[in-house]
Amino acid sequence: MRLLRSTAVVGGMTMASRVLGFFRDVLMASAVGAGPVADAFVVAFRFPNLFRRWFAEGAFNAAFVPLYSGRLEKEGEDGANQFASDVLAGLLLVVGALVVVSQLAMPWLMRGLAPGYFSDPAKFGLTVILTQITMPYLLLMSVTAMVGGALNANGRFVASAGAPILLNIILIAVLFWTPEDPNETARRLSFGVTASGVAQAALLIWAARRSGIFLRLKRPRWTPGVKRLVALGVPGAFAAGVTQINLTISQIAASFQDGANALLYFADRLYQLPLGVIGIGMGVVLLPVISRRIAAGDERGAANGMNRALEFSMALTLPAAAAMVAMPEFLVEGLFQRGEFGDRAALGTALAVEAFAVGLPAFVLIKVLSPAFFAREDTKTPMKFAAISMVVNVVLGVGLFVGIRSVSPEWQDMGHVGLAAATSVAGWVNAILLAVTIARRGGLTLDRRLLGRAPRILAAVAAMSVFVWYAAQYDDALTQLAFGSRLLALSLVRAAGAAVYGLAAIVTGALKPSEVLASLKGT
Repeated sequence: MRLLRSTAVVGGMTMASRVLGFFRDVLMASAVGAGPVADAFVVAFRFPNLFRRWFAEGAFNAAFVPLYSGRLEKEGEDGANQFASDVLAGLLLVVGALVVVSQLAMPWLMRGLAPGYFSDPAKFGLTVILTQITMPYLLLMSVTAMVGGALNANGRFVASAGAPILLNIILIAVLFWTPEDPNETARRLSFGVTASGVAQAALLIWAARRSGIFLRLKRPRWTPGVKRLVALGVPGAFAAGVTQINLTISQIAASFQDGANALLYFADRLYQLPLGVIGIGMGVVLLPVISRRIAAGDERGAANGMNRALEFSMALTLPAAAAMVAMPEFLVEGLFQRGEFGDRAALGTALAVEAFAVGLPAFVLIKVLSPAFFAREDTKTPMKFAAISMVVNVVLGVGLFVGIRSVSPEWQDMGHVGLAAATSVAGWVNAILLAVTIARRGGLTLDRRLLGRAPRILAAVAAMSVFVWYAAQYDDALTQLAFGSRLLALSLVRAAGAAVYGLAAIVTGALKPSEVLASLKGT
C-alpha cells in the first residue's frame, strides 16, 4: 500500500524542517535566552503561526480536501481547478481583511493574547510591533495551505511538506548575523518570518503549475461549492486546530509568569518533532486517501487504511514519547542549555517536555482519527469533542497554573508545567471521544493484525525506555566521553535507544522489515 510510502515522504520533509527548526531554536536560545525579548517574539511568531498550523496541518484541508477530491473524482481536473479558484478568491478576500483589521487593532488584540504583558510597557510594545511585522505571514500561509491541499489530493506531497524548510533556512540566516541588541534580533527574525511566507507561497504556486493545477484570480463568488466549504470548514477549523487553541489558551495564562511563554515554546518544539513527522504527516496523507476511497464506495479499503495508520503511527510515536518521559533534562540540556539559556530555564523546559510527552500519543491519535470524520464530510462531531477538550484544558490548566505557583516561592516560575499537563489531559479526552464514536459508527474496527501488534510494540517501547533512562543517569560521564559535548552525548544515546527499540521490535514481531519495505515501495 502507498500510505506508508507517502507518509514517509511527508515525514521525511517534515523531519528535515524540524531538524533545521531545532538548529534555529538552539541559535535563538543562545541569542535571546528565555527572557522578555524571547517572550515577545514567541507570541509574535505564534499568533500567525497558529493559523498556519490550523490551515496547513489539518483545519482547512479537513474541509477542502474531501470536496476537492470529490470534484477530482467526478468532474476531473477542470472541475476541481474551477472549485479551487473559487476558494482561492474567497480566501484572499476574507483572510486579507482579517490581516488588515488585526494590524490596526493589534494593541487591543494583544491585551487578550498576552494580558500579563500589559504591566510591562516595554515588553508589551515590543510584542505588538513584532506581531504586526509577522501578520502578513497568515495570508501567505493561507494561500500556501490551499494550494498544498490541492497538490496533496493529487498525490503530490513533496512541495507542501518541504515548504516550511524555507522558513527555517531564512531564520537561521538571520540568526547567523545577529546584532548585540536582542530587541533588534527579534525584529529581524520577525521580518524573516514574513519573507519566508513569500518564498513558501511562490514555491507552492510553481509546484502546482508544474502538476497541472491552474488557479485563476477571479472575483469572489458565493457558489454552492464555496458555501459547502464554509459549512464544513468553520467547525472543521475548530476541531482540527484544537491543540493549537489549547496552546493559545496556555499562552494567555503563561503571560502572567515571566519567561513562561519562552519555556513552553522550547518544550513545544521538542514534542512537535514527532507530532509533525508522524501525526501530521500521517493525517495529511490519510485524508485524501480515505476521501477518494469513500467517494469510490470502497469502505473496506478506507478501514484498512485506518488500521495501518494507527499501527505505524503508534509504533513510531510511543518510543518518542517514552524517551521524553525517561530523559527530559538530558534532552533539554543537550539541545538548548548554552549562552543565555541557564540551569533554571533548562529545568523548567524539561518539566514541560515531560508533561507534553504524556499527551503526545493522544495528539497523534487525533491527527489519525479526525480524517475518518472529515472524509465523510462530518466536521461537527469533532468540533463538539474539541470544545469539550478545550473546557477541560481551561479549567484544569488555570487550576494547576495557580496551584503550582502557590506551593512555595521556589515554584513561582513553574506554573507553566501545569498548563502543559492540562493540554495533555485535554488531548486524551479528545482522542478517546473520537475513537469511541468512530468505532460505534462502524468507521473503525481494529483488525487482527493491529490487535496482535499492539502489545508487542509496548514491549519494545518498555525495553528502550529502560535503556535510555539508565543511560541518562550517567549523562555527565557520557558528556566527558563525547569530548565534552552534551549535544553529541545526547545524540549517541538517542541513536543507541533507537537501535534498541528497532531490535526489540524485530525480536518481538512488533515490526517486520519485509512489510515496512513493501509498504515503502507501495506494493
